[in-house]
Amino acid sequence: MRIEDYALIGDMHTAALVGRDGSVDWLCLPRFDSGACFAALLDGPRAGRWLLAPAGRQVCTGRRYHDDTLILETTWDSAGGCVRVMDFMPPRGQAPAVIRVVEGVRGRVEMRTELMLRFDYGHVVPWVHHDGGQLAVVAGPDAAWLQGPAELCPDEEAHRTTATFTVRAGDRVPSVLTWQSSWLPRPDPVDAVESLTSTELLWKQWLERCRYAGGYGEAVRRSLLTLKALTYAPTGGIVAAPTASLPEQLGGPRNWDYRYSWLRDAAFTLQALMRAGYDAEATAWRDWLLRAVAGSPADLQIMYTLDGCRRIPEWTVDWLSGYERSQPVRIGNAACEQFQLDVYGEVLDCLELAREAGLAPDEDAWDLQRVLMDYLEGAWKKPDNGLWEMRGPRRDFVHSKILAWVAADRMISAVENHGRDGPVHRWRALRAEIHRDVCTRGYDPGRNTFTQYYGSKGLDAALLLIPRLGFLPPDDPRVAGTVEAVQRELVEGGFVLRYRPGAEDVDALPGTEGTFLACSFWLADALALLGRRQEARRLFERLLALRNDVGLLSEEYDVTRHRQVGNFPQAYSHVSVINTAAVLAGDGDNRTRRARHHPGQSVAGLEETGNAIRRQRMLP
Repeated sequence: MRIEDYALIGDMHTAALVGRDGSVDWLCLPRFDSGACFAALLDGPRAGRWLLAPAGRQVCTGRRYHDDTLILETTWDSAGGCVRVMDFMPPRGQAPAVIRVVEGVRGRVEMRTELMLRFDYGHVVPWVHHDGGQLAVVAGPDAAWLQGPAELCPDEEAHRTTATFTVRAGDRVPSVLTWQSSWLPRPDPVDAVESLTSTELLWKQWLERCRYAGGYGEAVRRSLLTLKALTYAPTGGIVAAPTASLPEQLGGPRNWDYRYSWLRDAAFTLQALMRAGYDAEATAWRDWLLRAVAGSPADLQIMYTLDGCRRIPEWTVDWLSGYERSQPVRIGNAACEQFQLDVYGEVLDCLELAREAGLAPDEDAWDLQRVLMDYLEGAWKKPDNGLWEMRGPRRDFVHSKILAWVAADRMISAVENHGRDGPVHRWRALRAEIHRDVCTRGYDPGRNTFTQYYGSKGLDAALLLIPRLGFLPPDDPRVAGTVEAVQRELVEGGFVLRYRPGAEDVDALPGTEGTFLACSFWLADALALLGRRQEARRLFERLLALRNDVGLLSEEYDVTRHRQVGNFPQAYSHVSVINTAAVLAGDGDNRTRRARHHPGQSVAGLEETGNAIRRQRMLP
C-alpha cells in the first residue's frame, strides 16, 4: 500500500490511517504518541490491523470525506451490489473509539472483517475471549472491546479474529472498537448512529468558524481540518504528523518519529490557523507553551511530548521490518537534545502574530518572551544544528541567524506597536548587528545568493523565507538572486529539495531523500512576492495535484517514483497549502510589508548593495 493510499481519521487525541483496501493499518491508543496497536503500516498484517471490506475485494472503487468532516466514506462497487463504509472516531467520551459503519447501497454484498490487535508496536499478542456479547482483548495495561455485526471467531493459531456477514441495500451495520486501561471497568457501549451525528456536527461547527475567503477554498478547508486533527485537545499541543518512521527515502535509513510537538512546526501551524480565524487554538497553544518551556531558557527544547514532557528517548523497533523494508524503525526522537537557534525566533514570531490577531495579552507570556530574548542576546552567535536537525557538526546556519534577527524584530514590534515594555534601544542595536553579520558572512556576492551556513557553498531552501520573514524586502536584488539560485541548484522534477544531502557532509547521514513539499510551497510564495505570480500559481497547482484522492499530503515527494514519502499527513505541508493560497489571494503578510521600512540596512546601503551586484554581473 502506497503512503498516499491512506486516509486519516481521528478524535484530536489520536489518529488512525485507513487504507484503500479497508484496513486500519496504524493506530496508537490512547493518544498520538502511545504504542501502536495497529502497526501493519510498518511491517504487514502480523503487526496488527483491522480489515473491513467485501470478501475477496482488495481495493475500493472510490472514497471521499463526507462533506467538510473527518468522516471517511469508502465505496465498493461490484456486479452483485454496492456498499459504503463510513470510518470515523467520535468525540472522546469515556474512552477512545473507532467506529466503522457498513451501509448497503445496492444489491447484496458479503463482507469480511479481520481483527488483529498487537499492542506495543506489534510486539504483544493479547488474550482474546468473548465477554457479554463483545470480543474482549487484554494484554498488560491495554484492553479493548469489539462489538461487531456477527459472531466473531478467534483463530488461535493465526492470532486473529474473523467474521463474515451479508449486507443488503438499506442495511446499516456498525462495528465499534473501544479501548481502556485494563485495570478500569469496561466503558459503556457506544451508540454508532448517535456518534456519527455528533462527529459530523463537531467538524462542521468547527469549520463554520473559518474566516478564509480566498481562492482554492476546498484545499484550504481540507488542510485546516487536517491541522485540527493533529491537535491534542487536552493540552493544545500539536503533532508534526501522526506517524513514525515512514521513510524519506524508500528502503533508506532516514526514518523519524514525528508524533511530538515541535515548537517550530506548532508555530507554523498556529500561524495558518490564526490566519483563518482560529484564535482559540492559538490561546490553547500559548498556554501549552508556557507550561512546556517553564524553566531556564538555556534548556529550551525544540520539541516536547503532547503534555510537555522533555524526555523523548529514541530507540529502534527491531521486530518491525519497516515500511517497504525501510530500516531502522525509530520510536522517539533524539533531536530533542539538539540546539536549534531558530526556534527562539519561531516562538517569538508566533506570539507576535497572536498579538496582531488580537489575542488577549498575557503577562506570563510576555515575561517568557523577555526571558527568551535575554538568553538569545548572548546565544545568537553560537553554531547550532539548524532548521533541518542536522546530525552532523553544529554550524552557523544562515536561516538560524535570520530567525535570531526575527526574534529581536518581533520584540521591538511588541514595544512599538502593542505597548509592551522592554529595552527596545538594545534590541534595535542587536537587530542591526545580526543583520550586518548575516549579510556579510552568509551572503555570496559572486553568486548573488545567501548560503546554507557561513562559509558554505551550499544552499538551503529555508532561505526562500527571507522576504516572508521581513529580513529583506522582496525587491532586494539579493532576494531575487537567492530564489534563482535555489531554482537552479535545489529543484528536481519541478519541486524543491531542502538541501543537497551528502554535500559538504552537512547532515552526516547516508542516503538521499525526496523533494520537501513545504519548501516547494515556499518557492511559490517567494515567486509571488517577486511579482512572478503566474509562475507561482502554476507551481502551487502542481503541488495541489500531488495530494491524494482525499486531499492529504505527506512530508516529501519522490520525483523518480512519483510517490509521496515521509510521515503522513504532515502538518508542515498542509500549513503551506493554507499560506500559499492566502499569498496568491493577495493576503500579504505584515512582516513582508514591514521589511520595506526596517530591513536592518539603510536605503543607501541597499542601493550600494544592488550596485555592487550589478557590477559583479558585468565582470568577465
